[in-house]
Amino acid sequence: MARYTGPLCRLCRREGTKLFLKGDRCFTDKCSFERRKYPPGEHGMKRSKLSDYGLQLREKQKVKRIYGVLERQFKRYFEEAQRKKGVTGEALLQFLEQRLDNIVYRLGFGVNRRQARQLVNHGHIMVNGRVVDIPSYRVRPGDVIEVRPESRKIPFIEENLSKVEHRGIPEWLELDAENFRGKLLKVPERHEIPVDVQEHLIVELYSK
Repeated sequence: MARYTGPLCRLCRREGTKLFLKGDRCFTDKCSFERRKYPPGEHGMKRSKLSDYGLQLREKQKVKRIYGVLERQFKRYFEEAQRKKGVTGEALLQFLEQRLDNIVYRLGFGVNRRQARQLVNHGHIMVNGRVVDIPSYRVRPGDVIEVRPESRKIPFIEENLSKVEHRGIPEWLELDAENFRGKLLKVPERHEIPVDVQEHLIVELYSK
């Protein structure tokens, strides 16, 4: 599958907010967004007012970039969220949060979602005792996610877990750092998802 391979900080500047795509660097003074809080490109410093469509599009692009999914896959998530009872925007974010690569990131095994996706792709992650190498695999409440015993000596995994207290673990997850193991306790509610987006704008965009 095609993936964006350009500068990650450029994406944060384009969306006008921190997307935390580079892990620990995003919390330091080295963060490019902190030094240049305007869109990239020759005309980036010129402020222009966005139309309603522009605002909706930017919000969709922001969510896609945060979770690292492409348009076709994102649209499938939205269509499934539409079929689910309840608030469509909240359901969309819940589906994205339940992705295995996101859970691996939230538990602190990966410093960002890109690294977490790599861990999953390379077969370092197990779900309920079975190796799962599909980043989009949907984790269900009660599922146990852990690093394979053979992979627990990978230096950056140990380093990431040592810093997890600084970043924090969502209340809907449980982490046993000593055993490289975590658990999804429940599907998070909207106020428990630490993502600064206006999902109703995405619903309006796709509803046209």
